[in-house]
Amino acid sequence: MKTIDDFNFENKKALIRVDFNVPLDADFNVTDTNRIEAAKPTIIKVLEDGGSAILMSHLGRPKGQRNPSLSLKHICSKVSEIIGVQVKFVDDSVGENVESAASELQPGEVLLLENLRFYAEEEKGDQGFAEKLSRLGDIYVNDAFGTAHRAHASTTIVAQFFQDKKCFGYLLAKEIDAIEKVMRTGEKPVLGILGGAKVSSKITIIENILDKVDHLIIGGGMTYTFVKAQGGQVGDSICEDDKMELALEILGQAQKKGVEVHLPSDVLAANDFANEADTQVVEVDKIPDGWQGLDAGPKTLESFREVILKCRTILWNGPVGVFEMERFAKGTIAVGNYIDEATQSGAFSLVGGGDSVAAVKQFGFEDKVSYVSTGGGAMLESLEGKTLPGIAAIIGE
Repeated sequence: MKTIDDFNFENKKALIRVDFNVPLDADFNVTDTNRIEAAKPTIIKVLEDGGSAILMSHLGRPKGQRNPSLSLKHICSKVSEIIGVQVKFVDDSVGENVESAASELQPGEVLLLENLRFYAEEEKGDQGFAEKLSRLGDIYVNDAFGTAHRAHASTTIVAQFFQDKKCFGYLLAKEIDAIEKVMRTGEKPVLGILGGAKVSSKITIIENILDKVDHLIIGGGMTYTFVKAQGGQVGDSICEDDKMELALEILGQAQKKGVEVHLPSDVLAANDFANEADTQVVEVDKIPDGWQGLDAGPKTLESFREVILKCRTILWNGPVGVFEMERFAKGTIAVGNYIDEATQSGAFSLVGGGDSVAAVKQFGFEDKVSYVSTGGGAMLESLEGKTLPGIAAIIGE
């Protein structure tokens, strides 16, 4: 795969698809700069080579309409501050004004285009719109993993107009490497930790990773579908009765493939879905009526720690309890600590997918794991074994 290191950008204009879909407060201040910071190394490489950078991104969901509150002009000063270069802004994405601003760009300068999704053609993957974007740069760089699973004009279609002058930025290359380590090249034993509420949302991931992992920890709300399917009593815990047969099939497949599945043995149960509820630790298959399991119990966490510490490659997708409530966050925090311990002992750990990434950020584990993915949906589709259109467009699949 071609990365940005395969090109010298001296006197070249790099057309870079970044993911600056960042949260803004009521006064249009950026409240989380992670995505801008993540794109910085790619932009700096272009500038240090003696090239210029044209940045394109979306923000929010304007659905093809010009929405002033979703203009990228609001983030221009923050991007300038983070990159350390005064970023120029043009209030359109295509057209004569944009082409003029791009052609006047000097080496070392950065231009930010207006929100791509002000045009319906962006999300439709329109060929004509992509061709207009392609006129702006000499080399196309995709550094937006968060949108790599969408066949949009700026993430996929535009690459057709650059033939051998297209590559991955540092962030997207790192994402691909991290997934490769878990799914193909990771040191064994390989462990998948899957949490979250529903089996139905993780079926394809579970089925795909059973061929790649040696151990599978199942936690969170998914637990109770597996436990009830095996004849356990789960009280009022979340449970997908229509997925119980599937849960048994998954356990059967795992056994055939030699994958050890680790389910909780005890849980912290509550008599209400609330932080102030009464709680008790009970065996996972003996939860009384009127009670629901909301976090992993102490015996479970001891056994999870043992598994995590003996594995050399770890994927974590989904919390093991209702971590949003302080009373039920202990299990998820403990798993984070065990993964930190394993990582410090030389294991490779990848955290990916919405809720687990939120938990890692909330509890300060970001710098304690090997890699935290920046793309929720894109990461999940990668784990399901799908080829992402934004990646395929660069590697020519």
